[in-house]
Amino acid sequence: MSENNKTALGFCLTSSFWMVVATLAGLLAATKLVAPDLMGSISWLTFGRLRPIHINLVLFGFVTPGLLSAAFYYFPRLLKTDLFSEKLGVITIVLWNIFLVFATVTLGLGQTQGREYAEMIWPVDIMVAVLFIMVFVNLTMTVANRKESLLYVSIWYVCAGIVLTAVTYALGNVIWQPDTGALKGIPDAILLWFYGHNVFGLLLTPLSLGVAYYVIPRSCKTPLYSHTLSLLGFWSLLVVYTHIGTHHLLQVPVPTWLKVISIVDSMGMVIPVMIFLINIWYTAKGKFAEIHGDIGTKFIFVGTIMYFFVSIQGSMMALPQVQRITHFNNWVVGHAHIGVLGFAGMMALGGMYYVVPHITGRPLFSRLLADLQYWLILIGVIGFTVVLTIAGLIQGNGWLNGETVYRILAEIHVYNVIRASLGVMIFFGAVIGLYNILRSIFVRSGGVQ
Repeated sequence: MSENNKTALGFCLTSSFWMVVATLAGLLAATKLVAPDLMGSISWLTFGRLRPIHINLVLFGFVTPGLLSAAFYYFPRLLKTDLFSEKLGVITIVLWNIFLVFATVTLGLGQTQGREYAEMIWPVDIMVAVLFIMVFVNLTMTVANRKESLLYVSIWYVCAGIVLTAVTYALGNVIWQPDTGALKGIPDAILLWFYGHNVFGLLLTPLSLGVAYYVIPRSCKTPLYSHTLSLLGFWSLLVVYTHIGTHHLLQVPVPTWLKVISIVDSMGMVIPVMIFLINIWYTAKGKFAEIHGDIGTKFIFVGTIMYFFVSIQGSMMALPQVQRITHFNNWVVGHAHIGVLGFAGMMALGGMYYVVPHITGRPLFSRLLADLQYWLILIGVIGFTVVLTIAGLIQGNGWLNGETVYRILAEIHVYNVIRASLGVMIFFGAVIGLYNILRSIFVRSGGVQ
């Protein structure tokens, strides 16, 4: 293992391991929807505890470390200098894994703030804030010590994503009130969804776009189509995305002006999304052989396609007439899976598969296993999208016509079965990925290509 890449490889191993744990928790939760009594009355295996474990481990255990793995690889190369401190990076990784263990144990024990996406208790929240500060210090000091005067757009996205997330996490989790971790009433709901949406839009999205902007031009061996467009997309993302969280609260007594802003900005998200996609797709124009030839780039390119679908769907779902059908049902769950697994998850996996061979100086242990994981994840997330969309439409139309929640459950049972079956595919994809990454990093001999 190179002394100069321990941080990148450490985050890669962290992401690969916790993806297995996170997808297992998701699979168990999906199984509970099919057979609620299957695992008896074991408290930490109830749906109410498995779901927050699954969500937080996907966000902070799988996707974020995977994207940071790529960032810690390409920062020194884009800036033409060494990482500020590999020692600080290794300490960050150790503490990051300790935080993930604490989060899993406390949520499993039912210690929670009871707020969606912000379930973790105050001591764990403090750990998260400290970890993001450590990452920010390491990366920004690397920028400060750079020998390259031009800051490529990937640097912009990562630095902004880290500092904005540190702030929005502290705000959204109300860390200045350790006893409750919450405000009261509508102000708490507004603050919660300011965080709940921005943890995706100001963390996973910037880190993902940073990976795409680095990997795709290099794999295609062509310059980025437009540096100007990349910066325009950066600033429009920060301006537009920040205000859209309230579109989760259109049915509650939130001030009308805030609802209008959230709806308008949700529709306006087409601007930064299409700027990015035009820029990256024009960069890749005519280079599909190169994209297909590198498994990491293939993951990332599919991630850009998923970004298109999840963003168009998200803008549409912000319209009040559409939300009458889609809100509070499986449609939203499908939307979340396209975004976090299909877009950011694919980007994270692609980033790791791209940097590991460059760090080790050897091919992946098995391109065959990497391709198998690619298809398992891709089929799984597309299947989730179709199945959960159908189930959501059944639920939404039934409720709109006065049907009870209980009577609808029988109608969507078959879709829950399919959902759990797709979860099996994704879990095995995670296991295959962990095995492939471990062999690629630690085993010197060649594998099955």
